[in-house]
Amino acid sequence: MKHIVLAGGGTAGHVNPLLSVASAVRRIDPEAAVSVVGTEVGLEHDLVPQAGFELDTVEKVPFPRRLNMQALRFPGKWRHEQRRVRDILERRQADVVVGFGGYASAPVYVVAHKMGLPIIIHEQNARAGMANKLGGRWATFIGTAYEGTGLKAAKDAEMRRVGLPLRPAIAELCEKVTQDRAATRAEAARALGVDPNRPLVLVTGGSLGAVSLNRAISGAAADLLSVCQVIHLTGRGKSDEIRQTVSQNVGADVLTDLDPAHAGQGDYHIAEYLERIDLAFAAADLVICRAGAGSVSELAAVGLPAIYVPLAIGNGEQRFNAQPVVDAGGGLMVGNADFTADWVRANVPSLLSDSQRLEAMGQAAWKYGIRDAADQMARVVLSLAGEAA
Repeated sequence: MKHIVLAGGGTAGHVNPLLSVASAVRRIDPEAAVSVVGTEVGLEHDLVPQAGFELDTVEKVPFPRRLNMQALRFPGKWRHEQRRVRDILERRQADVVVGFGGYASAPVYVVAHKMGLPIIIHEQNARAGMANKLGGRWATFIGTAYEGTGLKAAKDAEMRRVGLPLRPAIAELCEKVTQDRAATRAEAARALGVDPNRPLVLVTGGSLGAVSLNRAISGAAADLLSVCQVIHLTGRGKSDEIRQTVSQNVGADVLTDLDPAHAGQGDYHIAEYLERIDLAFAAADLVICRAGAGSVSELAAVGLPAIYVPLAIGNGEQRFNAQPVVDAGGGLMVGNADFTADWVRANVPSLLSDSQRLEAMGQAAWKYGIRDAADQMARVVLSLAGEAA
């Protein structure tokens, strides 16, 4: 029997690819033993057991970035977590470890290297984080969602762009649009309560929303509604401002909750959050969003044209995420400060009216996207586990 330990977590960006690969491993080889190392405080604490995998936890021990009390305590905590990881890997009889970044991955990489275990890494961001940079020095295989992540593989290691292991709902959507995009769009539109025969723009800033996107879109609502309908996912607690702006500028009669029970009652559909984002992706002709690694990879995989408005944080990670698909012709990128109601009025209606340009963008996104990353990673994992077992 092959024994595989996956490590990572913290955010959905780490947990979702991990679970996609774990599920692909189990589907391809149901006899393989698969477990996960994560933390008590990340999303993995709930999502991993819910997905049917056993979770072993370690303490979150951030690398110190400045000399303070945390830095003085770090060596002792780091040694303690390494001992805990060794106990886990020995108890799980690990043949291979697979890391996805995040706090839990770093000690697993170090201990696996000391134990002589094969290490596999998946990097979902355009710029790799500290944990994967550490593990990359010892990895046998590195799979990436982007080229040029900054990871340096060992001389005899393989590094390959495999894409982002997709969430099950998005993977299923990709299969459906491959077979019949038009029918999939119509079915999703009916499920959401929007008009399947009218162009649709999806606006989303993530679960917390994005104030700049919200204000620019609602401020340009009159111009947008002259050519399309809108699904606006405002983020939790942010819908009231949008309703007020649209109502003042266009009229309350255009507003409706995103709900199939309200079908035909308005063209500006509002929800703070949508669990079935795959339905919105299926129904949309254009997406306006931030440029998180997961969003960019999923939209490209589905073949959706997008206007990316990167969040200006850190060293510009979101801009790096969107740049390759924009360069490929699959989207546009606008700086956060430049994305205003005036920019929307000047650019979005004309884009929606140019069906040939929109279709070309979608085809370019589809060509850049990768839809079988989970299976690619799973086969590498199982191959190396078989050699080590």
